Amino acid sequence: MEKNLIISDPNVMMGKPVVTDTRITVELILEKLAANEPVEQILDEHPRLTREEIQAALRFTVDVLKTDVVYPPVKRCGMNFLNIFCGHKDST
Repeated sequence: MEKNLIISDPNVMMGKPVVTDTRITVELILEKLAANEPVEQILDEHPRLTREEIQAALRFTVDVLKTDVVYPPVKRCGMNFLNIFCGHKDST
């Protein structure tokens, strides 16, 4: 039986998904990868982290995106708010 490499526990990092037995969040791993940080550098900075756990974080994210409906932010008034938050009325 495969061990769950990514867990969410309300008592750890406010329930954010983390690598099991660490406080390393999936969010942190994704941010580092998105910033083009090499996997080797991530592993050097977090010695308890493994390549398998980085892959598990990516798989977890793919699975979440497949199961949830994600709405991109609406750009209004130079910020990510709906028009009503900017005080604009519908022009139609």
